[in-house]
Amino acid sequence: MAELVFFSGTMDCGKSTLALQMNHNHGARGRVGLIFTKMDRAGTNVLSSRLGLSTGALEVRDDLDFWDAIVDRATAGTRIDYLICDEAQFYTCDQVEQLARIVDEMDVDVFAFGITADFRTELFPGSKRLIELADKVQVLQVEALCWCGRRATTNARVMDGLMVVEGEQVVVGDTNPGSSGLVEYEVLCRRHYMRRMTSHAARAAAVSPEVLPFDLDVCPVPPPLPITQAD
Repeated sequence: MAELVFFSGTMDCGKSTLALQMNHNHGARGRVGLIFTKMDRAGTNVLSSRLGLSTGALEVRDDLDFWDAIVDRATAGTRIDYLICDEAQFYTCDQVEQLARIVDEMDVDVFAFGITADFRTELFPGSKRLIELADKVQVLQVEALCWCGRRATTNARVMDGLMVVEGEQVVVGDTNPGSSGLVEYEVLCRRHYMRRMTSHAARAAAVSPEVLPFDLDVCPVPPPLPITQAD
């Protein structure tokens, strides 16, 4: 029986690598699938991994109707056993519902991969709908690490070296300097996300440039309110 499975995690936890591996494994067993992605770091019509692996893919645009696209292929005689859907956090809610319909009515497996929350720690609409509809939600076991060595749980946006928590939800990272500055992303543990303490800020404040401090006054946690004794 076909399933809709959502593999989630932060950046650097191996989502795209797993997508490529799953496509290889299913193809090696004679299954036929299609690969979809959206706004991959390597450009359009490609699914790429930070390890350097990549393959061709179908680019998902906001006007793509997954149901119509798969039905058209099936009607033309194309066999489809599964779909690999990378960068699924960028899909629309309607597209996620179309994927669920493909699983239920066409018995096609859908394996979706994506980041759960954005740089503001708010759920992406596509990820939220996947969590609501998926048969399984699996958090990847390969842990991305914060600069301090702790498990990274959040994706921070850095513009011109400074962490920001406001702005458009979707901005392509690692871009060239322009009117909006250099945009990068970094994974952080919750503690250092809340302190707005990126690796750059930590290095700038470290006593030694070779050692990253674990406690800094650069972005301290606000002190607790004083406790007063009632009369």
